[in-house]
Amino acid sequence: MDHNPDRICVWPGYFDTRISRRNGRRVPKDSSVIKPDLEGLFLAARKLGLKKIKREEGTSHPSRPHAKEGRMWVSRAGSRQSVGANSKEELMQLIGAQWRQMQRDQKEANAERIAKGPQTGDRRARAQRKGKSSGSKSSQKSGFKKRSSFKKR
Repeated sequence: MDHNPDRICVWPGYFDTRISRRNGRRVPKDSSVIKPDLEGLFLAARKLGLKKIKREEGTSHPSRPHAKEGRMWVSRAGSRQSVGANSKEELMQLIGAQWRQMQRDQKEANAERIAKGPQTGDRRARAQRKGKSSGSKSSQKSGFKKRSSFKKR
């Protein structure tokens, strides 16, 4: 691919909270995410307001050839115009902050849904919920003992 000075290359590995700055993370911890992927990076960039984005799936970063994480190309002029980011570092921090907020919101929504329990009329979820708690108690109450299938000699 030819060099185009208007494009910025952004890899999902730049946002991985599990690795250190020395090993390839390019954003601060408060802008990094758990298990970064190309789809999440793309959604965060879209939600931030970037318009000119191109995804390349299946490509690997030169320092991580075993991971086919993909990469995203962003227009430098488009990022300056829509988000106001003057540098690649500033753009990555903005994307990372948006992505981390999206992960927090999703985690809170899942916790709320689990705490709320199954919906009225959701027989499958209610049955699975009953099966988890009552199944172990009923076998304890009945007094059955497990017999070993091997005889002692």
